[in-house]
Amino acid sequence: MKAIRNFEEFIKERIVKKQSRDRSRAQFLVKESENSYHNLLEKIEKMGLPVVWIDHHDVPIKDYEKDFDNLYIYNPVRNKGKEKSSEPVTYLSYKISNRKEDIWLGIIGCIADHYLPDFADEFVERYPHLWGKNIKEPFDAYYGTEIGEVAIALNFGLKDSVSNVVKLQNFLISCNGPENVFEESSVNYFFRKKYQDIKKKYKALLGEARKSVEGNMLFFEYGGELSISADLANQLSHSYPEKYVIVAYKKGNIANLSLRGKNIKRILLKVIEQVGGTGGGHEHAVGAQLSVENLEKFKEAFRKEIENDKES
Repeated sequence: MKAIRNFEEFIKERIVKKQSRDRSRAQFLVKESENSYHNLLEKIEKMGLPVVWIDHHDVPIKDYEKDFDNLYIYNPVRNKGKEKSSEPVTYLSYKISNRKEDIWLGIIGCIADHYLPDFADEFVERYPHLWGKNIKEPFDAYYGTEIGEVAIALNFGLKDSVSNVVKLQNFLISCNGPENVFEESSVNYFFRKKYQDIKKKYKALLGEARKSVEGNMLFFEYGGELSISADLANQLSHSYPEKYVIVAYKKGNIANLSLRGKNIKRILLKVIEQVGGTGGGHEHAVGAQLSVENLEKFKEAFRKEIENDKES
């Protein structure tokens, strides 16, 4: 087996070349993005359209509120006291539209976002063959039912090119129900192909990840072109509910992490203070980003924080 060659060798042989930072190009792209945003604002204003923002994340909105005169925000996280909640956007959208024919889409969005909605029984009455027995948690449905498979397939389909995602969107608009999703048709060919391609790679990664359990933590890192750490972390957390799950996707010198576990946000913020990086999210499901060279430090610091948390 040949040793892996040093990157500097490729530079000397002129196979690759170092590229200096193009600050002017970067500044141009930032300015172009700002111009596009303001152009969008002008067009919306001319058309007299309201801007409806449905969300369930606690994000700062003051900058956007000052830009729009007709901005309507529906976000239960912004409420106070007993009125504060965090239902998925799909749930809120379905409740607003109340289109019974779209109940399957409502269910798909909810279980994919780890939420079992109050209209689940209504869905089961309409599509009993797509549900299952002893569904107690949202991910029981996501990973163990026919409608869950549809949800996973659509999620994988969104990882395709923009043009194919638009085709998928148009296909879904024409769907009369969940049974149409996997029907063999030229309209959904690219979606079905993408789903099968990613499903094969995903299963292989999942199998490797399951070998990475160490005590009360599962730490798995991988690379390649497929960024799917959040999906892996979700399923691994469902399989190992008592463990802290960390999946790191490495690309270049950056690692994007998906973390799942009890009170994991609090632990993550402590670890970031020690080793650097950025991160945040929900109480039991978070994301983070740090340099690849700090991954091992992150892993050890996280392990220590878990032990400290257990003792306190």
